[in-house]
Amino acid sequence: KREIEREKALEKREREREREMYAVTPPQRSDLGSNYGLRVYQTWKGSNIFCLQGRFIFGPDARSLGLTISLIVVPVIVFCIFVASKLMDDFSDTWGLSIVSVAVVFTIYDIILLMLTSGRDPGIIPRNSHPPEPEVIDGNSGTSQTPRLPRVKEVEVNGNIFKVKYCDTCMLYRPPRCSHCSICNNCVERFDHHCPWVGQCIAQRNYRFFFMFVFSTTLLCVYVLAFCCVYIRKIKESEDITIWKAMLKTPASIALIIYTFICMWFVGGLTCFHLYLISTNQTTYENFRYSYDRRSNPHNKGVVDNFKEIFCSAIPPSKNSFRAMVPREAPMPPRSAVGGGFMSPNMGRGNDEIEMGRKGVWAMAEHGDDKNVGNNERFHVNDDELGDIRTTTDDDEQSGSRPNIHPRHSSWEMSPEVMALASRRT
Repeated sequence: KREIEREKALEKREREREREMYAVTPPQRSDLGSNYGLRVYQTWKGSNIFCLQGRFIFGPDARSLGLTISLIVVPVIVFCIFVASKLMDDFSDTWGLSIVSVAVVFTIYDIILLMLTSGRDPGIIPRNSHPPEPEVIDGNSGTSQTPRLPRVKEVEVNGNIFKVKYCDTCMLYRPPRCSHCSICNNCVERFDHHCPWVGQCIAQRNYRFFFMFVFSTTLLCVYVLAFCCVYIRKIKESEDITIWKAMLKTPASIALIIYTFICMWFVGGLTCFHLYLISTNQTTYENFRYSYDRRSNPHNKGVVDNFKEIFCSAIPPSKNSFRAMVPREAPMPPRSAVGGGFMSPNMGRGNDEIEMGRKGVWAMAEHGDDKNVGNNERFHVNDDELGDIRTTTDDDEQSGSRPNIHPRHSSWEMSPEVMALASRRT
């Protein structure tokens, strides 16, 4: 009898320790409102770097942006001084001046596209200040019940079922095609990849500018290489010498030809790869993580519509107002559950399955997650109604501001219009 009681006491202590380890406790009253009077960018929890008082947002590796600019500007300066200026004497005044002008204008256009890619919000989803309300009760007995969030939720978009995953860092359910960037430490919509050359995530709101930047850089490389070859040919014809002796007379042209040829393989190959991704409506993340060869791509609308979606559709507004004032936060009411919190949906899972999602949406759909099927919530949404799906519900949204900190009733909720539509379909 004593041994049985002792074993029960040990099991009870272990359960309490687990609850203390994984429970999310509400903030203390002394911490509430500590950020009141500051702006959102000043209390930003991600790893981003802000400039001009929150008007520009960069990734944590924004220093690489200077290297990228120098790799573009320095060769163009060398081209204008040692090649284009000499070609002005061989062509008429109009044509000779246009060679320099086109190079300068093209370079400025390329830098503008680079800044539009790097200095804007790529599509960051505002994180919640508190976890959403737990919806599932785990526990074998009535005395040890602990609220626990479901790890995944099911969402149906145009007849395709997606499993959206809970993010422990941002404390929200990530929408379809959203991923958590481990470098910027943010959940980003339609995440493509994090580019170290531009120092920013490439996602929904800057993918168009990123592709235009890569494509224009490819054209600039072709332009410089072509006129370097023209200059060498002009030397050969004017002095009646071999091509090798003409090349020795202009080492700057040889250096530019080698440099632009190497860069052209890099940016040109990247352009072709993203043309393929756009035509099939994939992201780099999806292409490397998943495989649509054995199953149909649910996002593919056809080549023409896929290109229209990238280049002709309106860029959605940012969900963040970085210059807005941080509102005063109301204290969380105490939870009724035992243990003062709830269990994390990723409790007991390996670190490689948390945040970045080693097993993607389609991998989970293929292998199944039977133990969570009963706990998942399914919503029926059309593709054109995805804009009504909200990651947060805040009173401040009605006034037009989208600060970084939101109340705890935010998870991955639906607007009343979409909920009404879902109820009619079910």
